[in-house]
Amino acid sequence: MKYISTSEAAEKWGLSRRRVAILCKENRIEGVQRAGQTWIIPETAEKPADARIKSGKYIKSKIKTEEQTE
Repeated sequence: MKYISTSEAAEKWGLSRRRVAILCKENRIEGVQRAGQTWIIPETAEKPADARIKSGKYIKSKIKTEEQTE
């Protein structure tokens, strides 16, 4: 199996090297491995889906504490 670096993956996917490293750290790229201080990514790995909120709304449940209700 051939591997590529974060720089090569960044160029291939149109992302920054830092963003690819973060995706590696979060295990969002299948088959990624750490070789010393370098991430190695399988050549056949797919670009992970963007997990950011696209609706424009943040979905958080509002928990009211006793202080807020008084």
